[in-house]
Amino acid sequence: MIDRSTASADQSAIVRGLVSKVRVPLGSEIYNRILETLYDEAAALDERRFDDWVAMLAEDLVYTAPIRLTRNGVNKDRDVMRTMMHFDDTYESLLLRTGRLTKSAWAEDPPSRTRRFVTNVRVGELDAPEEYEVISYLYVERSRLSVPENEQTSGERRDVWRNVGGVYKLARREIILDQSTLSMANLAIFL
Repeated sequence: MIDRSTASADQSAIVRGLVSKVRVPLGSEIYNRILETLYDEAAALDERRFDDWVAMLAEDLVYTAPIRLTRNGVNKDRDVMRTMMHFDDTYESLLLRTGRLTKSAWAEDPPSRTRRFVTNVRVGELDAPEEYEVISYLYVERSRLSVPENEQTSGERRDVWRNVGGVYKLARREIILDQSTLSMANLAIFL
């Protein structure tokens, strides 16, 4: 297994772009179905349809958001610390989080109003059959309470989507946020 930790000074494996060498062409059936799935996922989260979102998740899901650092000098490109996370979830922990948000969660009562924009989608085939590496950019606008200014965040999502009986399920997600100091009051929303 490749250690993709980019924060340690002696690591050489800096993950940029697609790792897969077999690109799924833009406009192909697979590409279009994965893109449609990403759009459906964003809509389900924006509309707080958590049951629909959970149905899109594989039961072996790993869902993480590592901490981002600001560095200079020879280590300036090693700015993602995968040993510390904003969150490090599994399928089971996401079931608990979505269940709590459906009932009552202090950080989301009243619930945020969100709009997710998914762009720059690149897809590659993985060695495992019917699994695809999906890199996308995410921009999120979030309105909370009656505050006139929206919060926003952006980042790159590094996913693995698996075709299970004709339906794509999210098996892995790593969210690399662009900010090292978050401007959002909390990360009680899903990215």
